[in-house]
Amino acid sequence: MTRQSSYQVRPNPEKEPKRDPTAAGKRDAAVNRIAAHNYFLLEKFETGVVLSGTEVKSVRGGLTNLKDAYGLIKDGELWLLNCHIGPYEHGNIFNHAPLRTRKLLVHKEELRKLIGKTQQRGLTLIPTRMYFKNGRVKLELALAKGKQLWDKRETERRRTADKESREAVRSHKAR
Repeated sequence: MTRQSSYQVRPNPEKEPKRDPTAAGKRDAAVNRIAAHNYFLLEKFETGVVLSGTEVKSVRGGLTNLKDAYGLIKDGELWLLNCHIGPYEHGNIFNHAPLRTRKLLVHKEELRKLIGKTQQRGLTLIPTRMYFKNGRVKLELALAKGKQLWDKRETERRRTADKESREAVRSHKAR
């Protein structure tokens, strides 16, 4: 005869409890929308960012602005300048400076490519988005060429023409 167990079996807890979508990597922490308007984005690279603890908490809270930021190669290292990460609201006297220069982490081969392209062709490095990947802050850096005013107008014309054609197709299908 088999014995019946007297204890109750609990269901397994969730492997990943509900987390903030930004911290979980499902949503970007910061996006530079103006970059695509002002520059032709040619090639994108994923870089790591060296941050302090309060900076990471501020990025999770969405206090990051990439609008005026740019990348710079100096002494064989890649740096991020003018990236504003707001002060952590629960920080103390050891809180970070919002506009400090931050080091970017890339492989040496990628750094050599970037050095060649930025020096020879006159391209610049523009951050397009900041996000979390496996609990670490990553920055998407784009190799970009500046747009002239007429380039911006042409892009806007093309965008409105595409929008109008999509609306026309949609209204035709709705009939």
